[in-house]
Amino acid sequence: MAENGAAEAPVETPQIKMNVVNQFIRDLSFENILAQKGVQGEVTPDVNVQVNLDAKKRSAEHQYEVAIKLAVTSVNKTNTAEKLFLMEVDYVGIFNIEGVPEDQLHPFLLIECPRLLFPFLRRIVSDVTRDGGFPPLNLETIDFMALYRQELMRRQAEEGKKLDA
Repeated sequence: MAENGAAEAPVETPQIKMNVVNQFIRDLSFENILAQKGVQGEVTPDVNVQVNLDAKKRSAEHQYEVAIKLAVTSVNKTNTAEKLFLMEVDYVGIFNIEGVPEDQLHPFLLIECPRLLFPFLRRIVSDVTRDGGFPPLNLETIDFMALYRQELMRRQAEEGKKLDA
C-alpha cells in the first residue's frame, strides 16, 4: 500500500498476441543419390542436419515472415564420400505479432516462431524421406534458444575480430 493509504495500481504488462496467418513450403528438393548411382553392399546412413533461420518484417502492420531452412545430407558411415541423399527445404510461417516489446522482438521471432513451425517441418522431412525410398527421418527437437545464443556469440566474435583488425 502507498503511504497515503490508496492501493498502488498494478503494473500492466503488455498483452502479447500472436497467431499464424499462413505457413508454406517455399522451396523443397530431394535427391536420392543412392538410387541414381546404384550403391552396392551394406549401407549404414549417417545424417547431418544444418539449420538456418531468417526473419523479416512484412509490409502489413504487425506481420512478420519467419523461415526455417534445413539442409539434410546423408552419407554412408562406412564410406563418407558415398552420399545417399540430399534434402533442402525452406519452410516459412507468416505471423501476426502484437505487444512484444521492440527489444524482445528479434529473439521472439527467431525462437518462439520456429518452435511453432517445427512440428510441421518435421512431418514434411519424415514424409519426403520415406517417399524418397528411405526410412522416415524423424528430426530430433531443435533447441531454437540455444541456436539463437550460438548465433549471437558467433556475431560477437566476428565483431571482435573486425575491431582487432
